[in-house]
Amino acid sequence: MRKNNLFLFSAFILASCTVGPDYRAPGFLPEKQIAASLELNNTAGRIIPSDWYRQFNDQTLNYLIACGLRDSPNVAAAVRRLREARAGLNIARAGYLPVLNASGAYKYDKPGKNIGYELKNNYYQAGLDASWELDIWGGGRRQSEAAQALFKAAAADLDNVRVTLVAEIADTYIGLRTAQEQLRISRENLKLQRDIAGLVAEKYRAGLTDDIALNQANYAVETTQSLIPALEQQVSASSNALAILTGVLPGRSGCFDFDGDGMFDIPARVVRARPDVRAAEQQLIAQNAKIGQAVASLFPDISISAMFGYQSIRGTQLFTPRSEAFSWSPALTLPVFHWGELVNNVELQKETKAEYVELYKQSVLTAVGEIKDSMSAVQNEYRKNRADYKAEEDMRRVHEYTLAKYRQGLISFSDMLDAEQRLLNAQNELAASNGAIYRNIIAYYKAVGGGFEPALY
Repeated sequence: MRKNNLFLFSAFILASCTVGPDYRAPGFLPEKQIAASLELNNTAGRIIPSDWYRQFNDQTLNYLIACGLRDSPNVAAAVRRLREARAGLNIARAGYLPVLNASGAYKYDKPGKNIGYELKNNYYQAGLDASWELDIWGGGRRQSEAAQALFKAAAADLDNVRVTLVAEIADTYIGLRTAQEQLRISRENLKLQRDIAGLVAEKYRAGLTDDIALNQANYAVETTQSLIPALEQQVSASSNALAILTGVLPGRSGCFDFDGDGMFDIPARVVRARPDVRAAEQQLIAQNAKIGQAVASLFPDISISAMFGYQSIRGTQLFTPRSEAFSWSPALTLPVFHWGELVNNVELQKETKAEYVELYKQSVLTAVGEIKDSMSAVQNEYRKNRADYKAEEDMRRVHEYTLAKYRQGLISFSDMLDAEQRLLNAQNELAASNGAIYRNIIAYYKAVGGGFEPALY
């Protein structure tokens, strides 16, 4: 009995060993370098909310995003993948724990007569079977470590799907609102141009203008009218895209009101907190654990199996003291010659880890580049928007003065038409710039991870 206890105690001590490398985060691109690249003054920064889109103060947009997060098949599929990963984690954790099974059996033998004797036999058995493969070298723990990392990677993937969906809904909605604004501008200008064309026609009938002015007025009407079908199609396409994303068609609402103060006051850690970067690191952690699994396969495996129950050739005597049966059997399996399979598997897992390190590094570099590009796009579009706003104001005044002078007969129709076309262009340019600002803001919040931080699921 003491020998048995000594064996179990020795096995327990050995089970504390874990071969293979423990994961250490790669040292490339430290936060100071990232902060310097992004020109971040405050490394502490502010917390980015996951509902950043509410800063647009648009209830329709809020409603559409809520519907999308609730009803999107892509989100539902990512949730399923996360649950699959959780189940895989639970399976991995249970893989190296003792197993206990209840069993019962009945067997009846009737040999053939030509074997020289005839003996009929009944055999009854009932009991408990237990087995335990001792995780001496930590292969099971590395397997659980890999499953845990893959579970976290699935959680990061879910966050990434949500970030992408929110950004797509917001961007499509901005595209819809921009097209609606440009459609409104075109319709207002069409009405104005029709009024002017009517005025030119009156002057033409009175002999106060020529065919050129009349044809120019009609051309302006037809040109503006030709823009409307394309804009209506763009509105329809944006509405259909929103329907695909959320299942809800949008309605009109008030203008956006966005406060961008402090928007770029973020910590450098948002780069590695991005869902796709987190997923890449968790894949690296899982692969690192697989090296330990491969190394553990080079060492002996020890398992223990046992049975306690009852055995009898008569069913009426099965559960009696004389039918009690017990057995236990430790087993040792030592890999001796596998034609280099096990050693090459270790090398394979190491090379795969090196590949995952490079993929992780690339994901960090991509994240920094996208954040920097989105910051620059927002800042430059704001500067352009201020110029577009001033240009639209100036052209509106020019158009008013020009139209008044034309009514008084002080200038030619071509001068008035030129001012009218310039105003239409300035209005459309301003509307496009307004939409571009919000789209660039959306791209920025997507680039910084949409406020989704690592969480437990």
